Amino acid sequence: MSTTSSETERSPETARTSRRIPKVPFWAQILLGLVLGVLLGWIAKSGDVSWLKTTLDTIGSLFVQLLKLAVAPLVFFAILVSITNLRQVNNAARLATRTLLWFMVTSLIAVAIGMAIGLISNPGAGTGLTPKDGKLPEHAGSWIDFLTGIIPKDVVTPFTDLKVMQIVFMATVAGIAALKLGDRAEPVLRVSRSVLELLQKALWWVIRLAPIGSLGLIGYAIADYGWDLISKYATFTVDIYVGCAIVLFGVYPLLLSAFAKVSPLQFFKGAWPAIQLAFVSRSSVGTMPLTQKVTERLGVPKEYASFAVPFGSTTKMDGCASIYPALAAIFIAQIFDVDLGVGDYILIAFVSVIGSAATAGLTGATVMLTLTLSTLGLPLEGVGLLMAIDPILDMMRTATNVAGQVVVPILVSAKEKILDRDAYARAAGVELEDSAVTEADAEQKVSVPAPAGA
Repeated sequence: MSTTSSETERSPETARTSRRIPKVPFWAQILLGLVLGVLLGWIAKSGDVSWLKTTLDTIGSLFVQLLKLAVAPLVFFAILVSITNLRQVNNAARLATRTLLWFMVTSLIAVAIGMAIGLISNPGAGTGLTPKDGKLPEHAGSWIDFLTGIIPKDVVTPFTDLKVMQIVFMATVAGIAALKLGDRAEPVLRVSRSVLELLQKALWWVIRLAPIGSLGLIGYAIADYGWDLISKYATFTVDIYVGCAIVLFGVYPLLLSAFAKVSPLQFFKGAWPAIQLAFVSRSSVGTMPLTQKVTERLGVPKEYASFAVPFGSTTKMDGCASIYPALAAIFIAQIFDVDLGVGDYILIAFVSVIGSAATAGLTGATVMLTLTLSTLGLPLEGVGLLMAIDPILDMMRTATNVAGQVVVPILVSAKEKILDRDAYARAAGVELEDSAVTEADAEQKVSVPAPAGA
């Protein structure tokens, strides 16, 4: 009798629970933010609603600013910890080498696709733009600046000025030194792991704001640029999106199917949250915690993923450093009436492979573009032609970057026979409430089997 009474008392609560509104998935929240952003941006532009435009700008800027706030310490501690984690992986040197080689191979494929699309579509023709529309960028990249800029003059400036490659350099040196010291470095590594977990936890709170941030970012882009300006760059914009789509939905699935022998559809099912967040945030580094989580969910061992993903987030840029500079060089050459020869296209491919680290995982690819133009001898004023449309382009570029940062660890893990194929087969999209890095997660050690032939 008492049991029946208790069940009767709980039934109203059960009924209320069953009537709760179903939770909206994270991907749907971002999609809703994008749709509302386009609508509000159109209203602000067509109705000349200045306060709405300002509000959208503020929302988007704050979101990006919050992401950038964690970039410097996140990159340092992620690279430091990832390097030291390699000691738990069998044949770490071979894994690192194969990771780098796949980065180069996919970059070459991406830049070839970008150049092919540019040669077919002639994105600079019929735009109505002239050299007078261009202007010199505030900061131009060169090979000397790139090489000398890797080594910092002090340990503070890279963090205050957000010089990511200098931060990567210091973190790499510290990580190698920690490996050499062995157990004596363990107290420092414990602190570093704790700080990294703290940063990732804080960044998850920022990531939760992505739907609101996407509303502001896309809304302001529409309100500020308007369709008239976008129409001048219609061919170039379509080229970027088509090129990235070919790599994202064509090249990557083909590589996964042919070399890793895994389902491309399952890849997108598991990796989509990171790809989607990258599209909104326009930051590979800001997406890094989610990228690493989905990579691990797809069966890549934790110790290897903790190296490959941070490394890729600062150097693996198929969208920003391969497709974009190839198309941009062709676009600018056509505007300035400069003929590009076979040697120039070879140089574009060379720059895309060697200089991709110049993009550093931040929003925009201006440094990489100026590096490419200066190598080709093209006018740097051409950068000014593309700055107005850059945020729209950067969304698709960054989504492609992050997808590649997940694909390569899967390819390497499959080749080394350390990919957990059962985990890959059951991988699902990551929801924010189960994604935050916890102490329990950090303490779990994934056993990495010895690669075949070791």
